[in-house]
Amino acid sequence: MSPTLFIMQCLNGLQLGVLLFLMAAGLTLVFGIMNFVNLAHGSLYMMGAFIAATVYNYTGSFALAAIAIVPAMLLIGLIVEFVALKTLYDRDHLDQVLATFGLILFFNELARMIWGPSPYYMEVPEWLSGTVNLFGLDYPAYRFLIIVVGLVVALGCYLLIHRTRIGMLIRAGSTHRQMVGALGVNIVLLNSLLFGLGAILAGIAGLMAGPILSVQPGMGEPILILTMVVIVIGGIGSVRGAFLAALIVGVVDTLGRTALPSILRSMMERSTADTAGPALASMLIYLVMAAVLAVRPQGLFPVKHG
Repeated sequence: MSPTLFIMQCLNGLQLGVLLFLMAAGLTLVFGIMNFVNLAHGSLYMMGAFIAATVYNYTGSFALAAIAIVPAMLLIGLIVEFVALKTLYDRDHLDQVLATFGLILFFNELARMIWGPSPYYMEVPEWLSGTVNLFGLDYPAYRFLIIVVGLVVALGCYLLIHRTRIGMLIRAGSTHRQMVGALGVNIVLLNSLLFGLGAILAGIAGLMAGPILSVQPGMGEPILILTMVVIVIGGIGSVRGAFLAALIVGVVDTLGRTALPSILRSMMERSTADTAGPALASMLIYLVMAAVLAVRPQGLFPVKHG
């Protein structure tokens, strides 16, 4: 692999990583802090992509789509939490899995009813269709924007959790919910707002992914699996762990799909390498997860309570 191609693929891996972090950040808040297994998080990502694509195609403005996604996803998140999930916080994880799996089916059918079964496309904005110069290389401006947005969200999540009073209450409520409630904090409202924030982050991920992926029903399940891998590697409940693990998964997956087939061609017949390469590349991140769990069962950056 040439140095130029290697740097480009590393940047692509970084872009995939921050996109995964946008998903993992919201799921980490809900799963790690609220101790709620939300399999429908990928469906919120899908709804965000559809809403953003609809607003963009109707108005022609990417900025309006970005502005609209925040209140729209907050509303959807609060409605879903109030109608379907509010009574499940104290239930067994199996009940949460079954309920949120039902939400996956509901949102997929809802998307088919509103937007149809065919892919729905969202073009890259004209003002972001050019390139930026990075390390002497011309890199697509829109993909660079995804990296910037991911880094800004990571900084915002860190400041929210570790530098604000709301973050202090969130962390306290994750381990001493009854005590926080006894001190006069409306823990029910706090959990609802936290779920809404997770829905907003999932919607932003859908917004950013829309122009580079086809928006279609069921698009949330594949990225949900990758997001789960990120959370397990980073440590459940750790925003810092989710960020670093997302970067690791993004770079490993991108470089694996690019370099592994070429490496195998130098070791075996081309036809065999072309068959085995993509299969092994798709397994690579799961092998990384298994290796991390073998050494650190709680993930790279486990949350330390108390």
